[in-house]
Amino acid sequence: MRVAVVGLGLIGGSFALALKDKGIASSVVGVEANAANAEAALRLGLVEAVLPLNEAVEGAELVALAVPVDAIPQLAIKVLNRVTENQIVIDMGSTKEELCEIISQHPRRGRFVATHPMWGTEYSGPEAATVESFAGRAVVICQKEMSDSKAVERVEDIYRKLGMTVLEMNPEQHDLHTAYVSHISHITSFILSTTVLEKEREEEAIFNLAGGGFDSTVRLAKSSAETWIPIFMQNKYNVLDVLREYIHQLNLFRKALEKDDTETLKQIITKANEIKKVLHK
Repeated sequence: MRVAVVGLGLIGGSFALALKDKGIASSVVGVEANAANAEAALRLGLVEAVLPLNEAVEGAELVALAVPVDAIPQLAIKVLNRVTENQIVIDMGSTKEELCEIISQHPRRGRFVATHPMWGTEYSGPEAATVESFAGRAVVICQKEMSDSKAVERVEDIYRKLGMTVLEMNPEQHDLHTAYVSHISHITSFILSTTVLEKEREEEAIFNLAGGGFDSTVRLAKSSAETWIPIFMQNKYNVLDVLREYIHQLNLFRKALEKDDTETLKQIITKANEIKKVLHK
């Protein structure tokens, strides 16, 4: 299988490596606007060549869009304008509602499969790509009914060969659920980090006293603004809904602490402990 990956950062680069490692792709070429990323992708062997978009699409059986989410909808239209009935286009972005709406009336909509591999790290760029990134993770496919059945089968087979569990959601469900289980985690990490940096002026104290709990909580704060601002903006209303509930829960905790209400604090923490039952099913 000949594959073109548009966007050679963490997700696109890891996808390229995994496809070659599993023998799914015989050839992987890339499209990358950032010259430094293009050079790094070639040097690291993520792709055999970096080509202009039209040239890469023309020779590919599968085209994977792994660019920031605000660029995906128009890029999807541009690519769909060029593909044939034998080619498949997927995206790998973490928002879906706007994308699916924009491409809904395209005459080649059936050649597009909207996907979201539920994996990522706080790092970015080709150097962050790893070969086993997707194994043991879930991938969400949206609007399967709008895609050609054979295209969906092929895409699901690829993801399963990468070791992923395939889930199905509509775009609205996807964006709501990812706001709660993914996007809020990054917001929490960003705000905790800025709070500590604002209030704790001694960097040496942060370094010396911060334990594993703090380090794991702020890990996502290393994530790039270029990746996450488009996600927050595209999923704005779901993220705002999550933030309202999050702030409400923080206020409940604050009020209980102000009143020395240890019983309410215990109830909050005990309820929070229940998350382990969900995560370790």
